[in-house]
Amino acid sequence: MPHDPQPRRWRVLALLATAFFMTILDSTIVVTALPSIAADLGMDDVGGQWVVTAYVLAFGALLLFFGRVADLLGRRRMFIGGNALWVAASLLCGLAPSGELLIAGRGLQGLAAAVIAPAALSIVMVTFPAGPERNKALALWGGLGGVGATVGLVLGGLITDGLGWEFIFFVNVPVGIVVGALSLSLLRESREAGAPRTFDVAGAVLVTAALSLLVYAITQIPTVGWSHPRTLGLFVVACVFGGLLIVVESRCAAPLVPGRILRSRLLIGGNLLIFTAGMAVDGLLITLTAYVQRVLEWSALQFGLLAAVMTVTSVVAIVAVERSIDHIGMKWAAVAGSTLLGAGCLILVSTAGAVGSVSILVAGLLVFGAGMGAAFVSAQIAALTDVRAGHSGLAAGLVDTSFSIGSCLGVALATTAALIGGYQTAFAATAVIAAVGVVIGLTLLHRPSRTADEVPDLADELVNDRL
Repeated sequence: MPHDPQPRRWRVLALLATAFFMTILDSTIVVTALPSIAADLGMDDVGGQWVVTAYVLAFGALLLFFGRVADLLGRRRMFIGGNALWVAASLLCGLAPSGELLIAGRGLQGLAAAVIAPAALSIVMVTFPAGPERNKALALWGGLGGVGATVGLVLGGLITDGLGWEFIFFVNVPVGIVVGALSLSLLRESREAGAPRTFDVAGAVLVTAALSLLVYAITQIPTVGWSHPRTLGLFVVACVFGGLLIVVESRCAAPLVPGRILRSRLLIGGNLLIFTAGMAVDGLLITLTAYVQRVLEWSALQFGLLAAVMTVTSVVAIVAVERSIDHIGMKWAAVAGSTLLGAGCLILVSTAGAVGSVSILVAGLLVFGAGMGAAFVSAQIAALTDVRAGHSGLAAGLVDTSFSIGSCLGVALATTAALIGGYQTAFAATAVIAAVGVVIGLTLLHRPSRTADEVPDLADELVNDRL
């Protein structure tokens, strides 16, 4: 039966959350290790940037596609396969003797993460019944996004200083092996019942092309600027592919993204909030990293202790929202989260450039961390609350895509703002982004009458085959 609570469901959640956390970790763990990597492998600035871009590009472009594939072919099957590829790619990265092989390995890592993330989240959705238990599971999941990105920045510096940059990749191997072994016994197979195991090939090609070009265009902004012909050209071509996707999907009998799934106000609002929260969080993190390294001249350990402050308040907020969201509602939880994000950014505006104001810096991060936890949790629950079980992989892919693209755009905006007006301007820009999240929470995160796609899908099938 679908949504039949499994007796080992909390162990399943811990297993899946570990895998997802590691994929988020991998998106930022290389940032603080880049100088060491470039020096050892003889890479210039462009090559170093591609170590980050290759992962982000593959991850952001393929999430939606692999989310739908998981619905059709089996979520357990896709998760285990993605995890195996992730272990192999991590080993390749750690052993890479050249920059070119490292970039290739990072691309494979991103591809594997694009398989793992939506498959894992969709398994959570079909494992936990709708209601308080699922909200608790999604609260944990939603908090992992911001926390994982923060921890990645910290661990990247600590591991590189202590063991060498290769170990930021090698650490994935034993974790992945354990996850793979436990998956064989803990996970049950599930897929959309009655769905034809055929793919909307045209839709898959167009959505992947559009997202690839969009993500690549965004990653070019810090290097060449917003108005560079390359950036503008990539945006234009991405829009063309996006327009073609809309036309093709409207005429397809079994589209990659069924139109009815987009009728949910909560799904749209939740994804937009995840998008803006991703922008604010990663925009602030990239600015904060540069600020403490270049202005305060802190070590990796000092930065790690600073980031731990933000992580602690984030965890507290996650627990608070999970326990109170049924009483206060997703709308006000989201508004509170985005408000705290913005307030934290504004506090940091006052400290940027003032080298002695460490206490104000800590205060800003305490507030920002609480907002990060509350915003991600409320947005995650909103985006997935009213999704049919048969579309859980697709919905998970939408959520992960929103976060990935928002994160990329936030980094680009914050980097540009810092170059133009300094760190204060960058922190202020992230506050504006958080304010947009407040507006989204107030206008979109309330439940209207249910559409056909918002009724729980009792036809989704849990099958017992073990690959």
